[in-house]
Amino acid sequence: MGWFALSFISGIGSILLAFGLFAYVVKKDAGTEKMKQIASAIKEGALAYLTRQNKTLAVFVVIMATIIGLVYGFTRNPSMGLSMAISYVLGSVCTTIAAYIGMRAAVETNVRVAAAARNGLKAAFPVAFYGGAVMGLFVVGISLLGIAVLFLVFKMGFGWSDADASNVILGFSFGASAFALFAKAGGGIYTKTADISADLVGKVELGIPEDDPRNPAVIADNVGDNVGDVAGMGADLADSYIASIIAAMLIGSELGGGILTTMPLLIAAMGLFSSMLGLVFVTRSVKNSPGRALNMGTFSTCFIFVILLFFATRFSGLEGSKWLGVFLPTITGLGAGVVIGLTSDYFTSIEKKPTKQVAKSSVTGTAINILNGFSYGLVSIVPPIICISIATIAAWYLAKAFGMDPFYGVANAALGMLSIVGMIISSDAYGPISDNAKGVAEQSGLGDDVIAVTDMLDAAGNTSKAITKGFAIGSAALTVLALFAAYTHLVDIQSLDLISPQVIAGIFLGAMMPPLLSALLILAVGRNCERMVEEIRRQFRDIPGLMEGTARPDYAKCVDIATVGALRELMFPGILSIIAPALTLIILGKEALAGFLAGSIVTGIIFALFMANSGGAWDNAKKYIEEGHYGGKGSEAHKAAVVGDTVGDPFKDTAGPSLNTMITVMSLVAEVFAPLIIILMM
Repeated sequence: MGWFALSFISGIGSILLAFGLFAYVVKKDAGTEKMKQIASAIKEGALAYLTRQNKTLAVFVVIMATIIGLVYGFTRNPSMGLSMAISYVLGSVCTTIAAYIGMRAAVETNVRVAAAARNGLKAAFPVAFYGGAVMGLFVVGISLLGIAVLFLVFKMGFGWSDADASNVILGFSFGASAFALFAKAGGGIYTKTADISADLVGKVELGIPEDDPRNPAVIADNVGDNVGDVAGMGADLADSYIASIIAAMLIGSELGGGILTTMPLLIAAMGLFSSMLGLVFVTRSVKNSPGRALNMGTFSTCFIFVILLFFATRFSGLEGSKWLGVFLPTITGLGAGVVIGLTSDYFTSIEKKPTKQVAKSSVTGTAINILNGFSYGLVSIVPPIICISIATIAAWYLAKAFGMDPFYGVANAALGMLSIVGMIISSDAYGPISDNAKGVAEQSGLGDDVIAVTDMLDAAGNTSKAITKGFAIGSAALTVLALFAAYTHLVDIQSLDLISPQVIAGIFLGAMMPPLLSALLILAVGRNCERMVEEIRRQFRDIPGLMEGTARPDYAKCVDIATVGALRELMFPGILSIIAPALTLIILGKEALAGFLAGSIVTGIIFALFMANSGGAWDNAKKYIEEGHYGGKGSEAHKAAVVGDTVGDPFKDTAGPSLNTMITVMSLVAEVFAPLIIILMM
């Protein structure tokens, strides 16, 4: 029961610390009355969107849980069917609660960061980071606690085998992943609708600042940072984290159970303890560089995790040197995650060559800016893909060398990359909080000195978000490889015949899905932007005194356009991701579905990396020019960079991050339904 004790203590401790940090943040000064009014509008819009989204998705969750319960009840037994349905609902509920708590913390924190910025960087940074840490700690804590409690109930309470208990908690992962896909897609459509529309009309057409209160889309833009980058991204990383733990548990249960099944929970607990300890190093490291402080927190967390992991595996009870077959592959995955994060930092940081080169090319015009950003995005996939390949091979052979199953080694590598996800989500949520703080400062007229502080926080936030996306994509790659391995175990596929027409067709169909989903989401953003751009133009045209600042815009109308459009557009891509693998299995067979998953993994990772990094480079190239380079704000180079940024926005914040969730969902569909459909077809 040591695995449960450690999982329970780390999960509860993480949740309690999250609430403690939330209490610390809300006690801070919220600033002037005007600042409070702006923050209240952002908070109201964000919570209203999340409420409407959850009501929409609740119908889908109930229908899906009913289908899962009936299918499992018919093919296995009623008890397992009911348990699977409950697990699915709980997975969705846990992710929903985590997204709500994280976003609630973000909308309470932004105004307090702006207020603290009046006293300088050292006063503002801890508030921003601890506000983000509420999300990071709560998401990981509730995820680990949910898995551990469910496994304990099914194994000890129901007396099921490790294999049956692990198979049923797969429903928990499926519920979390399905919700995460809808949340990330919907939040991404919302945030980029508002962001692009505000930039195109405000910056390009009218030449007003980014967060100017005269812009009717400015509140919708601030709301979007929270529903997309906080709630959506948190759900995305929680989905990968849960899937990586359960994939390793599934493979462990197939290999004999016992410590092999519960070892992933021990590894996750060590990672969560490390993230909690790593928070201390972040706020103590800030001097004049928030980005350096965030990196110090990540590296410190990694170092602590390696030490804790050594003791957890060395004294786990595994025979002989088998513990090294767990320890070394896990470290391999962690190392790969760090390298992928550093690669994202290089290609997106405002201080590095690629971003500066994209900014320089803006002097020549929009076309060259887009071409350079596009090209750097393509180049940026090379180091992560090589790194993922090396990590996969290393994990395979290291596990094998010490007597462990190689698939188990790959699964633990995925878990190793996600082990410090508490710190990663904290750094990610810090980004939109800082962005909102800058918006509040500008709209409240706090002055250039305060805005300069929020600019420093915001620039580091952009890079931290890019690094987080790199972690999320890389971890998704290894996680779906582990899920792929678990699928082949469950349906008894020993090898794939790559000259089989069914397998080839499956590969092509799977490879088609990520670009198709990307197109659907970007088109959705485009359609919604058309409606909002027209509304912004109408208000500037029809409301007397709006441009002069003597009249107040109708913020609520733009919030409503973003909300309705996002909820209308999110369902089809999400449902398609669930139906496509099921139809492939029914029509072409289980080997074709294996090919389908392989094809989706390859193109999904490539597209996700490319879009996340090119979008980050375009965004920070714009900010680099806004700092005064190449003519500064209002120059022709700035206008070209703004257009590049609006192209990159749906790349990095809508389509790109949704892809790693999509390939996880498709893999989980295969895991959950393939064995049952095969039974029905016999």
